Amino acid sequence: MNPRYQRNVERVNVVSIFSTHGKLRVVTTPPAGQTSLQRGRRSARPSGDDRELAILATAEKLLEDRPLADISVDDLAKGAGISRPTFYFYFPSKEAVLLTLLDRVVNEADTALEGLITAPDADRDTMWRTGINVFFETFGSHKAVTRAGQAARASSAEVRQLWSTFMQKWIAYTAEVIESERDRGAAPVTVAALELATALNLMNERTLFASFAAEQPCVPEAHVLDTLVHIWVSSIYG
Repeated sequence: MNPRYQRNVERVNVVSIFSTHGKLRVVTTPPAGQTSLQRGRRSARPSGDDRELAILATAEKLLEDRPLADISVDDLAKGAGISRPTFYFYFPSKEAVLLTLLDRVVNEADTALEGLITAPDADRDTMWRTGINVFFETFGSHKAVTRAGQAARASSAEVRQLWSTFMQKWIAYTAEVIESERDRGAAPVTVAALELATALNLMNERTLFASFAAEQPCVPEAHVLDTLVHIWVSSIYG
């Protein structure tokens, strides 16, 4: 893991409370005499994890065609092959399903950013492109969830908190890298690093989301990564 990012992770100390849905799963070991018998059996029913994943997969698929407001709990239950009462065993509402989907995507991006290893001799364009591409690839692979999550921020405090927490984490990391580039003489000292990092990350958010949704106006998705890298490098290095 990138040392600078690790320090930032420790400082922010983000604990995601959404991805486990507050459930405690207990795993028991059968008596020795029952082991061979159980191994020979095929599961007659899908497990709880399978049902939960089926609900999430159904929601993401439906969100590709219509907004959350037009999706009912019955739609989610039917798509997952379960009853409406069974749905409520896993999620209290369809909004909770979206929150979980968004949490998974955000954590996917965050984990990918933590795992970045940039070659020591990489040029500055490559260094920043590698980081920005994490968000381009991750959110671009889950456009329906990204779009629904953005729409939900206006009405959901939980979605706003989730997004704000990770945005602040990513901004702090960006600011630290900018400061490092300035300290080694690679970038000039201009505006405050944290303010520059904030503006650049907010620009990424809006620009990427507009491209993914094909809004008008927007930067075409095929060009958006190159455009963002150009702006970042120009802003940081002058």
